Formats: sequence, structure tokens, C-alpha cells
Amino acid sequence: MRTFSPPRGPTTLAEAGLERSFAEELVLKHLFFLGEFKMTDVAERVKLPVSLVELMLEDLHKEKLLEIRGAASYTKTSYLFRLTEAGRRKGQDLLDLCRYTGPAPVSIKEYRRVVQDQTVKGALGGEDTLKSALSHLVLNDSVLRRLGPAIISGQAVFIYGPSGNGKTSIAEAIGRALPEEVYIPYAVQVGGQVISVFDPACHEVVAPGEGGVTDSRWVLIKRPVINVGGELTLRMLELSFDPASKYYEGSLQMKANNGVFILDDFGRQQIDPLSILNRWLVPLERQVDHITLQTGMKVLIPFDVLVIISTDLEPKDLVHEAFLRRLHYKIRIDRPTEDEYLAIFKAACQKHGIEFREEVYRYLNEHWYSNQKVERSACHPRDLISLILTDSSFYDRPPQLTLESVTEACRDYFA
Repeated sequence: MRTFSPPRGPTTLAEAGLERSFAEELVLKHLFFLGEFKMTDVAERVKLPVSLVELMLEDLHKEKLLEIRGAASYTKTSYLFRLTEAGRRKGQDLLDLCRYTGPAPVSIKEYRRVVQDQTVKGALGGEDTLKSALSHLVLNDSVLRRLGPAIISGQAVFIYGPSGNGKTSIAEAIGRALPEEVYIPYAVQVGGQVISVFDPACHEVVAPGEGGVTDSRWVLIKRPVINVGGELTLRMLELSFDPASKYYEGSLQMKANNGVFILDDFGRQQIDPLSILNRWLVPLERQVDHITLQTGMKVLIPFDVLVIISTDLEPKDLVHEAFLRRLHYKIRIDRPTEDEYLAIFKAACQKHGIEFREEVYRYLNEHWYSNQKVERSACHPRDLISLILTDSSFYDRPPQLTLESVTEACRDYFA
């Protein structure tokens, strides 16, 4: 397994990639929302070392924007501060210009370096890791053999086939199987503008390990897995600028950097599939994304994302051949065979503590599948058992696999 060195804590503002004026203005905006405070309170909010915060508070004190209210000892860290009236006025003016009051951002240059060091390419490891990640699914060996190289390549993977046969489950399992944690910044600064990156809805924080001084402006998370379906719009793939707060929120693919972006139900979005692939044509080929700020400034953002596109539509019916050529890996997930379906059904029974009965399964097979009323799908056992569990819970009786319970479940489930 690869190991990453955590970003080192800066000892100067230059090392932090911050101009002194920007850093002091950010601190002053934080102070506007505090009453009386200590240096350590400010350092915790802006995620910068106390030594750097001390220098900025000294400057604000010299400018009469800050006053000392008291101290518990002679050490400066015990000083109790408060904004003066002039400090509050200036803080309000700065908030009117930009309301960002999060941790200090990192430079775009440092962000690019860290993303590159933590690339998702090859992160999965070997065949054993993949098999372990997908062990809860019943898949034939040919699918497993093709998935491994596709994932470690870092190229986009196109998974297609009839609905309800595990495409989404495979994609999500791959995301969960990615080893290692990665660092992402709370925010990035570019061209004097702030882009918020960390999103608690998308990123799962883990506690940093021992050893080394880390830069607190970075968060240690599990490799991100972002899953979007029919709700996807082109706007979600661009920076979002809030005219009220006057700073940016990173795009979905920026939040997915060093991880997995699952585009589920491809072709079911309200926007044309070709528009999505046109938007991602350059990022998929060159691993960089071009963004444009409100000022007109164009910026290159890393695009280190394993894109998994899942659809129940035929690829040729969705996009032109020119685009399919750029999606190197196209893997079909078909309906389960009789043996695979039996294995899935037994596993569903075992998971919920229901005794598997051969005669009941034979009835299900002969009455619903053999006469072509319905085609087998990998999701059927899970859903039928779920109906049986719900029925037994309502009538307060132990769940059992019987002719009656299966018949009722099938009548409810199959249209």
C-alpha cells in the first residue's frame, strides 16, 4: 500500500501561500463574530499556527482595530482580546465584500501537487483486494477479470446492462474498496478568490495518524465516492458562485478528486447525455478541468477521478462512436444465470435468518420464471425477501419462506 506524507504545517505566511493582507482580513472577519477571545481561539478557526496568528493580531492591535482586555499570565497566549469599534466597522466592510469565514485556503499550486501525489490510479491494489470488495455480490469470473484492469487504469469505466443486476452495487463497492486516506483542503485560493472544497455531505473525515506536524488547513478523509443520477445538471459540474456570500463552491468532480464519481442511470438525466460527455471530454483525456471565475480568469483544476458510468441503455443508443472510443472500458453486467440466481437467493435468506426451502424456491422458479412471466434479475431475491419480512412484521409472526409468502410477495412485486 502506498503512503502519503501529510502536508507540512507552514512556519510563515509565504510558506502557507497567503498574502499578509488577505490573511489579516480573513482573521478580522472571524473576529467580527467573536466577543472576547484568545490567540488559540483564532488559530483553531483559521487553521493556522499560533505563531502566525500572533503576528497578525499584533498588526491589528497596532492599527487600533484590536484591544487587549486582560491576561491570566504574562504569556501572550493568555491575552484576552476584543475588537474595537473601528475593528468592527472594518470587519463588517470586509464581510460585505466576501463572507467567507472558514479556514485559511491553500494555494492552487499546492492543491495540484497534493492531488497528483494521491492519485487514484492504481490505488485499488491487486486482484485479491477487488475480490474481497465484491465478495458480497455474485459475479462471474469474466466480469471480475475485466473490472480489475479497468479500475487501476484510472480511465472512465462504462458499465451497462439490464436494470436491477448490480451495476450500481458494483460501482459503490469499488468506491468503498479504495484503500488509503487522502488529504483535501477546506478551501483553495486562486486569483484572489476562494473556492470551498470540503463538503461534509460528500467527505467522510477520519482521524489523522501519529507522526509529523500536519497543516490543519487540510482534512484527512476516506477517498471520496460521489454518486449522482437523474438529478445531475451541467451547473453541478461547474464552480458555483454565491452572489450573496461572494465566494465559490467546488464542482462535484472537484469534490471527487482522488476518488470515484459514479454517474448512475446515465441517459435518464434531464440534459442530453452528449452534453455531459462534451463537458468531460478534455478532463477525461488530459486529467485537468478548465474553470472560469466571475472575473473571466481561467484556471486549471486537477481531474484525478475514476469515473464510473452506469446505464441500462445500450451504449450505441446514447452517444456517438467517437465518444465510445474515449471510454476505453465498456463492461456489460447481464442477468444472472440459474445457478447465480440460486446463490443470490440463498444469500438473501441467510442474511435475514430465513430458512431456505428447496420446494418453495422450485415453485418460484417454475411458476414465475420458467414460463417467461418475468426475467430473472439479481435484485429480485433481495426485494422479495424484503416483502416477506415486511408482511411478517405487520402480522407479528416469524418470517418464513412458504408457498403462501412467496406467492403474495410475487403478486405485489411483479407487474
